[in-house]
Amino acid sequence: MNKKELLEGPILSSLLKLAVPIMIANLLQAAYQLVDAFWVGRLGGDAVAAVSVSTPVIFLTIALGTGLAIAGSILIAQYFGAGQQEMVNHVAAQTLLMVISVSVVLSIIGYWLSPYFLEVLNVTPEVYKDALGFMRVAFIGLVFSFSFMIFQSVMRGVGRVTLPVYIVLGTVILNFALDPLFIFGWNFIPAMGVKGAALATLSTQSLAIVIGFFILFRGKHGIHLQLKDFKPDYKHIKKAFKIGFPSSIEQSMRAIGMMAITFLIVHFGTTTVASYGAGSNLIQLILIPALGLSMAIATLVGQNIGAGNIARAAQIGKLGGYLGFGLLSGLGIIAYAFAPYFIAFFVPNDQAVIEGGTQLLRITCLSWGFLGLQLCLTGVFRAVGNTTLPMILTLVSQWVIQFPLAYILSHNTSLGKVGIWWAFPISSVVTGLITLIIYAKGDWKKERLTGKTNKLIDKVEKEIVKEGFESVK
Repeated sequence: MNKKELLEGPILSSLLKLAVPIMIANLLQAAYQLVDAFWVGRLGGDAVAAVSVSTPVIFLTIALGTGLAIAGSILIAQYFGAGQQEMVNHVAAQTLLMVISVSVVLSIIGYWLSPYFLEVLNVTPEVYKDALGFMRVAFIGLVFSFSFMIFQSVMRGVGRVTLPVYIVLGTVILNFALDPLFIFGWNFIPAMGVKGAALATLSTQSLAIVIGFFILFRGKHGIHLQLKDFKPDYKHIKKAFKIGFPSSIEQSMRAIGMMAITFLIVHFGTTTVASYGAGSNLIQLILIPALGLSMAIATLVGQNIGAGNIARAAQIGKLGGYLGFGLLSGLGIIAYAFAPYFIAFFVPNDQAVIEGGTQLLRITCLSWGFLGLQLCLTGVFRAVGNTTLPMILTLVSQWVIQFPLAYILSHNTSLGKVGIWWAFPISSVVTGLITLIIYAKGDWKKERLTGKTNKLIDKVEKEIVKEGFESVK
C-alpha cells in the first residue's frame, strides 16, 4: 500500500488492505502449530499432552521479546507517517539487534531450565520425555522465531504486509512435508516422535529469516538496512524499552496465566490435558483474524497520528471494534455447530478427547466476540504509545478474574474441570466490556491531543518532537 492511501484513502478499504494480508500471514504462521498438532495427534493422547504442556512455557519466553517488537512497530509506523525514512531504518535495525540479543539469552536459559519447568507443571512420566525434547528444540529455535517476528513487525510498520505472506506460505508447505519425515522417520532419517515436529519447525523458520534479512538489506520494500544501523544506540534502546516493557509484561502475564491454567488442568488427568490442547488449538486459530485486525488498526492509527490525523485515527478505532466483535461472534457460532468435527481433526482416534475438547469449545465459543472487541480496541491504545493500559487490562483479565474463578469453580463446586472452561468466557465478557467503556470514555484521545499523555510516553517522545514530529501533539 502507498502512503497516501494509508493516510487519506477510505478507512474500511485501507483497514482491510492491511488486515487481510496480516491475518493470512498470522494464519499461516499458526499453521506451524496446526501442522504439528495434525501429525502429533497421530501419535496419540500422550503426545498431544506433551505439546500442550510445553506450549505455555515457550509462549512465555516469546512474550518477553514481543514487547520490544511492539515498541519497534509503534515507532516505525509513526516515523513512517511523519516521512522520516532514515529513522525508520534506524529503528528497524535497533529493534532487530535488541530482540536477537534477548532471544539468545532466553534460549540458553530456557534450554537449561526445561526439566524444572516440567517438574513444576507436574507432568506424568508418560508425557515427560516427549515434552522435554519438544521444549528444548523449541528453545533453540527462539532466535529464528523472534527474528522473523520482528521482520513481520517492520514490514507491517511501513504498510508492506503482503511480502511476509509469501514467505510464510512457502515455509509452511515445507514444514508440512518435513513433519512426517522427522516424526515418523524415513530411510536414513530416524523417527523422532514429538521432538521431530519441533525440529521441522526450527528448520523452516531458519530459512524464513534468512530470506527476511535478504529483503531488509536489499532495500526495495520501504526499509533499507545497513551494517552501520546496527551500532548500538543506547538512547533509542532505552526509549524502545520504556514503550515495550509494559507490552512484555502483558504478554508474559498471558503466558503465565496459560501455565497456571495448565497447572490446574493436569490434576484432572492426561485426557483433560489433551482435550484442552485440542480445544485451545482451535481457540488460537480463531484469534488470528482478531489479532490481524488489531495489528492493522495499530499500524493505521499510528501512521495517522504520525501525520497528525487524530480524528481519522479515532474513526479507525471505532470501525475496527465493530469488525472485531462481529467477525469473532460469527466464527463462534460456526464453532459451536461443528465443534466435534473440529476437535476430531486434531485427535481423530481418541473419543474421550473429542468429547472433552467439544465441551470446552462449546462453553467458550459464544463469547469470542468480546475477545475480538478487546483486541481491536487495545490496538488503538498501543498505537498512541499507551502500552500500560493493555497491560493492566490483561492483568485484570488473567489474575483478577480468570484464574481465581477457574480455581474456585473447579475446586469448590461440583463442576470440576468444567469450572475451568467456564472461567474463560466469563473473563472474556467482563474484560471486553471494561475495554469498551475505557475506549468510549475517550480519555486516551484527550490526553494525547492536549499533550497530557502519561509521563512515560512524554519522555520517550521528546526526541521525536525535536525531529519535526510536532503534529503528534
